[in-house]
Amino acid sequence: MVEKILCVDDEPNILDAYKRALRKDFAIETSLSGVRALEMIETDGPYAVIVSDMRMPEMDGIRFLKRVSEVAPQSVRIMLTGNADQQTAVDAVNEGHIFRFLNKPCEPEVLAKSLTAGIQQYRLVRAEKDLIETTLSGSIQVLTDVLSIVNPTAFGRASRVKRLALQLSLLMELENDWQLDLAAMLSQIGCIAIPEETLHKVYEGKSLTPEELRMLQTHPQVGHDLIARIPRLELVAEMIAYQESKYDVSEADAQASGITIPLGARILKLALDFDKLIEVKVNGKDALTEIERRGGWYHPAVVEALRKVVAGSRRLFDSAYVRIAELQPNMILAADVLSVSGFLLVAKGQAVTSALQQRLENFLMRRGIEEPIKVFIPVEVPAYRTDEFEPAAPALV
Repeated sequence: MVEKILCVDDEPNILDAYKRALRKDFAIETSLSGVRALEMIETDGPYAVIVSDMRMPEMDGIRFLKRVSEVAPQSVRIMLTGNADQQTAVDAVNEGHIFRFLNKPCEPEVLAKSLTAGIQQYRLVRAEKDLIETTLSGSIQVLTDVLSIVNPTAFGRASRVKRLALQLSLLMELENDWQLDLAAMLSQIGCIAIPEETLHKVYEGKSLTPEELRMLQTHPQVGHDLIARIPRLELVAEMIAYQESKYDVSEADAQASGITIPLGARILKLALDFDKLIEVKVNGKDALTEIERRGGWYHPAVVEALRKVVAGSRRLFDSAYVRIAELQPNMILAADVLSVSGFLLVAKGQAVTSALQQRLENFLMRRGIEEPIKVFIPVEVPAYRTDEFEPAAPALV
């Protein structure tokens, strides 16, 4: 497929000149305004490269390319302008995330070289996206499937935390939130060697033996070491490594040693602690109060996002009891799924997928499962519920 170029300028003769000079080597489309160009991006995109004039009525080039960066972030953006002052260039680069900044009049050869470089950049971005969506997602799926089988308690917690972390990242407008999504899903991968009974004690707020405490404290580093071996997941591994770091202490240590703790790790820390409070049946508002009482444990911006989550929580699920054969995608397990002998098969909090349903059907045929199963059925869009439990236990210290 030939990548398309979109040129935007309010002067028709300039657009005609682009077509004449470039049409032999590029698939050129044009627009006389930024508003119309945004419509074309929505209906006729994607465009590999978008070239915009700076001075246009109604919407100038900086505003237009800033919008492009939001609606079509993979498109490579180039600005052409007759205004060569330095501040215009700085604003264009900062606001619109410009790949190239060219002065008018621009020689066809120079523009053609920039378009060729832009297409190459676009292909690199697309290739990275394809890598993430195929190779990496397949690797991650294998890891999470192993965790769900070996330690369903840890996997259930990761599933719950992932939903809350996603809400927090959306409220904070976090860039590259796919990395946080993976980090949340893999946050408990280091628990693969921790006995489930130990994890149950953690989630129930019970005391641990010195050996159990040692195992628990090492799981973030174990998770980091496993994930850091996968190319392109270095930042994900860092988020996992620092997921239990308190904000005030770790920030001072990080500055002293010259390292930077990812914001994603700060989000994970709060999401994990909030989930632990919910797990011992503290309701969402009381859990938030406890989070706020803990002083400098958490990044202030993440706490503020959590306030918005709790304040905006509403009933998004109906609960029901269903049999294995009645499970549907996007239902969420509201209780642990146990075998008839009392063995934990799947921890609560997991969203039902076709793979999970197949696994439960296999267990049902071979060993038997306690039915019916309590589930949450989404009323609107699935989200993390802060009103899922009645307040029944004091907040953790």
